[in-house]
Amino acid sequence: MLRFVLRRIFLILPVLIGLTVIMFVIARVLPGDPVALAAGPNATRDEIARYAQEFGLDRPIWVQYWSYLTGLMQGDFGVSIFTRRPVATDLATYLPATLELVFAAMMLAIAIGIPAGLMAAVWRNRWPDYTSNVLSVAAISMPRFFLGLLLQLCFAMWLMWLPLGGRFPIIYEPPPFVTGFYTLDALFAGDWESFVVACRYLALPAIAMSLSPLATILRMMRASTIEVLHQDYVTTARALGLSPRLIVFKYVLRNAISSSLTVIGLYFGWLLGGTVLVETVFDWPGIGLYATSAIVAQDFMPVVSVALVIGFLFICANIVIDVLYGLINPKVRYQ
Repeated sequence: MLRFVLRRIFLILPVLIGLTVIMFVIARVLPGDPVALAAGPNATRDEIARYAQEFGLDRPIWVQYWSYLTGLMQGDFGVSIFTRRPVATDLATYLPATLELVFAAMMLAIAIGIPAGLMAAVWRNRWPDYTSNVLSVAAISMPRFFLGLLLQLCFAMWLMWLPLGGRFPIIYEPPPFVTGFYTLDALFAGDWESFVVACRYLALPAIAMSLSPLATILRMMRASTIEVLHQDYVTTARALGLSPRLIVFKYVLRNAISSSLTVIGLYFGWLLGGTVLVETVFDWPGIGLYATSAIVAQDFMPVVSVALVIGFLFICANIVIDVLYGLINPKVRYQ
């Protein structure tokens, strides 16, 4: 298992280097002058030149990339041209909010999707199967931003059960920083009131983000479960008189969940890169809004850093999925 994990980790480095090269070159060749935009409309040519020299943008692109790469190895993500703040500081501020939202959405999708898919396969061509089909198609077809608006209209405006947007009330002090996740930080501090408040603010955006992966996981779990139910060892277990519950939860579930793990890993990266619309609708202060504002300002250093962080987290998620594959199916460890 150790060699299996090390082999997967060894593949991270070339992927990340390739990602930095692609993003750095794309950010440099895009039309527009970020230096002139950051200097202001009334800046003279000399002022723009001094501004470019200050941030090293007057050097050849390969020199700029090498300087960025060497700084990156030391934990330096560069400085924002527009705000003059270190990008690492901004990432430390905005990234926990996005991760908390993505983890909450994936937990909802996994906790509901896998049991529902298993139940739909076991009760195939009956009302649980038909109901899950209709709901999954509706969930995967509805755009997330439109679903977010509907949730706001229903639960925030009409019923007034949940907040309209934001991450925490402005008039309250957030829980002491430990992980950056308000829910976990509130639990660590023993502040149950803050925990409930954080969960209320997290509920609507997490539901809006979770429905698409939930529907995909449900359908994938249903299909793989139906396939496993027709395997010879399941037929043998039935012939030996084993209870249906034991067959489903001991033999079928373990083999059917493998395909769903692939979808979970892919959706984790997809949600990280696709939080912009949900964060905009719910005014959630994550890296989606941060990257959007940087793109509008043509501030390429935050854009490159956000893409690099998302790529790194996506690779880590797939390594975790590979390890889970190895735990579920020992034959995968030697491939």
